[in-house]
Amino acid sequence: MELRLLTYVVTIAEEGSVSGAARRLHLTQPTLSRQLRELERQVGGALFDRTGRGLTPTPAGEALVRRARVVLAEARAALDEARLAGQGLSGRFTVTFAGSGINGPLGAALGRLRRELPRVDLRLRESFNDAEMSQAVLDDHCDLAVQRLPLRDARLATRLWWREPMTLFLPEGHPLAHGAEPAPLSALGQIPLVLWPREVSPRSHDEIIALCHHAGVVPRIGAEGHSVQTLLALVAAGFGGAVLADSHRALRRVGVTPRPLAGTSTGLYLVWRAGDTGPLLQRVRTVLTELGQG
Repeated sequence: MELRLLTYVVTIAEEGSVSGAARRLHLTQPTLSRQLRELERQVGGALFDRTGRGLTPTPAGEALVRRARVVLAEARAALDEARLAGQGLSGRFTVTFAGSGINGPLGAALGRLRRELPRVDLRLRESFNDAEMSQAVLDDHCDLAVQRLPLRDARLATRLWWREPMTLFLPEGHPLAHGAEPAPLSALGQIPLVLWPREVSPRSHDEIIALCHHAGVVPRIGAEGHSVQTLLALVAAGFGGAVLADSHRALRRVGVTPRPLAGTSTGLYLVWRAGDTGPLLQRVRTVLTELGQG
């Protein structure tokens, strides 16, 4: 059954006459009468009774009008949803992110996305592994990653979004914690390091070891942790210093003093599938780009 026939029968019921419904629908009365007869043929009985006050729905007509209103409302909703999706204003969008993002600029950016795109089902997935975040985008499990160390893969598009220094988080009583200026890289040889196990986050682990090698020092591992909170707790307990993105100072861990490392910087990247030109992705990227400082 065509949706227009349902529109006709609802309009006739609301107007109480074929002539009134025809005017409202911008149809001729004979045309609408012919369509009504066709609909009654499909139903197998009369849909309206003629009374002194016009047309009154029969029990069959009442049932059809009641269901037709639901169907027409759903059809309108479907068209509206499709229109919004085509404009990037609705749909499901999944972002995977690292702690360095959510503790830095990403939190405010996600809040803006919620305000500006209220019809979007925004889903968030935290990860501690850069390779897993990039792979989730490649596998279409996530639409966008906000991460420090994306995979190098031609199927991925990346854009630098935010830049900040690397910071050495120190036990507050350690001599290095009292300097006002950035600490030299050689400081990495003056304290054991608290860092990620390589099997948990190989790229982050290797990045810190590379800083030590660049400074010409041999790293000493004081402890390992699987989350930023654990790393900072171990630092506060005196196991050593942790090298993290500066944005983690927002956690304000008691017993820990942050000190930027001179000559270092790290970036947060937006990572998406290179061939993805969907309107929702474009809109999300526009909002994030306006807030970035890459």
